[in-house]
Parts: sequence; C-alpha cells; structure tokens
Amino acid sequence: MASDRFAEQLNAQIGNEFSAHQQYVACAIYYDTLTMPRLAAFFYRQACEERDHAMMMVQYLLDADAAVEIPGVEAPTNSFEDLVAPVRLALEQEKRVTEQINALTALARSENDFASDQFMQWFIKEQVEEVATMSDLLTVVSRARHDVAAIEDYVARELSSAGEDTSAPPVAGA
Repeated sequence: MASDRFAEQLNAQIGNEFSAHQQYVACAIYYDTLTMPRLAAFFYRQACEERDHAMMMVQYLLDADAAVEIPGVEAPTNSFEDLVAPVRLALEQEKRVTEQINALTALARSENDFASDQFMQWFIKEQVEEVATMSDLLTVVSRARHDVAAIEDYVARELSSAGEDTSAPPVAGA
C-alpha cells in the first residue's frame, strides 16, 4: 500500500521521532535536577508523545505491509547553559520535525501514495500545535528566566496534560 520510497523515508522518520523522545527525556531530567517538577513533567509528557509518534508510524507501516526498520539514534544533548536552552532546543527540534513531516507528505503526494498522504495529515496538524506550544514556552521562559515560580505557574496553568486526541493514528503495541 505505501510506496517503497515513502516507507523508506518513514522508517528514517521513526528514528527522528525516537531521537526527539530521548532529547525530551534529557530536557525533563535537566529540569528535575533544577527542582522544576512541572516543567520536568511537561517534557516527560512530550517525550512520551514523541515515542507514540514513532509507534504510530510503525503501526502504519505494519498496516501497509511495508518493512519496518528501527534506526539507531545519536545521543541527546544532556548539558545546558541555562534554563532557557532546553526550550530553545525543543523549539528548533519541533521546527526541524515540521520540515521532515512536510517533506514526507510531499513525497507521498509525488508518489501518488494517497493513503500515506492521508496518514501524514494528522502529523501536520500536530506539528502546528507543537511549534506554537514551544514558541510560547520559549517566550515565557526567556522573559521569566529569573523567576522559576512564574515559569512553573505558567506550565501548571497553560501546559497541563491535555486530553487524548481521538483522531490520532493508532499506536503500535497500545
């Protein structure tokens, strides 16, 4: 069902999603060490989301009867210069993933792979939300970098766990 070129690139994207998962775990741990439990919890949730994105892609390839090959990932950044740096890194990462998702969608379209194009639409919507969330968080953390309580209050108020997205693709193993 999925074109060979699309399946190959989606396998690569699975690695990108697992890489994002690990980076978000590293960010969460950094905030845990600063005793910022709400920001740490936010990044732990983000890590779980990225892992789920990878597993959605795995499930799609399985459903499309395409080969699944989990690529290795590079080690994440574990040290940060200040409490703004992980959020800045996260925003850069989300922008990069958006480009990758757009390229996958363009590839599906160029291959006339309509099922894969349709599958990618949820990820396009998700990336708009992810970039907006990280952009807003970067603004708040940059502005309040010397007021940890204000950052934690913002995260508790604005970024508490969201409800399940019933329109999301199925997650392999869930």
